[in-house]
Amino acid sequence: MKAAGVALIGVAIIAAVIGGISALGGGDGSNEAGPSGTSTQPGTSGGPSSAAPSSTSSSAATPPSSSTSSSSPTPPSPSSPSPGQATSSAPGGPGQPGGDQQASNKWVTVRVFNNSTIEGLADRAAEDFRGGGWNVNEVSNYSQGIIPTTTAFYRPGTDEEAAAKQLAQEFGIKAEPRFEGIQSASPGVIVIVTKEYQSGHKGS
Repeated sequence: MKAAGVALIGVAIIAAVIGGISALGGGDGSNEAGPSGTSTQPGTSGGPSSAAPSSTSSSAATPPSSSTSSSSPTPPSPSSPSPGQATSSAPGGPGQPGGDQQASNKWVTVRVFNNSTIEGLADRAAEDFRGGGWNVNEVSNYSQGIIPTTTAFYRPGTDEEAAAKQLAQEFGIKAEPRFEGIQSASPGVIVIVTKEYQSGHKGS
């Protein structure tokens, strides 16, 4: 009886051990089911993530429309009147410098030559011209021919032309283009004085 009791006890212990082992095995199986369940969650989370880009793309489409609207209100009209004003101010300028035109002609070099038998006539004429503000830098004699009347000679198309005409008007003499005998002479107005020149005479 004792042996039978010991055997029953041993069977009970073995059964308890087996039951405990099976219980432990079942717990491991339940743990393995967890990751498989979590694997389904990334699938579901993948759905919303794909939807998110669509919302961002729609939001990205809206800024360009606002940028175009901001670029449209640029009125360049106020800048256009400024060039018009600059051109209107230009015509006013040229009228004023014209008053100094005669004074500006007196910088032109003037050379005086005596074509008469009156000694010192060119010197007296040169002093008259200098007194009027003219730039006389040479006084000499001209013996290459006979000049009919006192004349200021100039090269056409140069500053000499306006200067010679003004000098002639001031002192009552003639102004003509250079003749062939003095074409190659140095630059400047050439005044050839003859016997009829009246020293100190000024035209109106």
